[in-house]
Amino acid sequence: MSHTAMKQHGAFSWNELLTTDVIGAKAFYGELLGWSLQDVKPSGIDYTLIKLGEKEIGGIMAIPAQVAGMAPAWGSYVTVSDVDVLLPHVEKLGGKICLPPQDIPEVGRFAVIQDPQGAMLSLISYLKQA
Repeated sequence: MSHTAMKQHGAFSWNELLTTDVIGAKAFYGELLGWSLQDVKPSGIDYTLIKLGEKEIGGIMAIPAQVAGMAPAWGSYVTVSDVDVLLPHVEKLGGKICLPPQDIPEVGRFAVIQDPQGAMLSLISYLKQA
């Protein structure tokens, strides 16, 4: 899938592992799947970009303090045109907003929702590229 296609409304565009053992996760997935891993510090947060060849496909990070105690888990992001506009529809359709919209500097804006059956999903609106 092209980078542009991933940023279309409704496309799965990013996968992220929240874990209690970043070093172990990097060793496991790097070896198992042949990913290259690049440590970065966006906004001062320790983060590892997952790359397949030169293409960034996801990330790995420690479980944030505000959700300490959660089990390690992979989360998926789906691109939407405008997170803020879409969120009222989540609740109207019986879903729940678990994490209200937040900005990711130089990336876009995201929120975490839960569907009526309890499945979690992150929605993201990417910044428009000039």
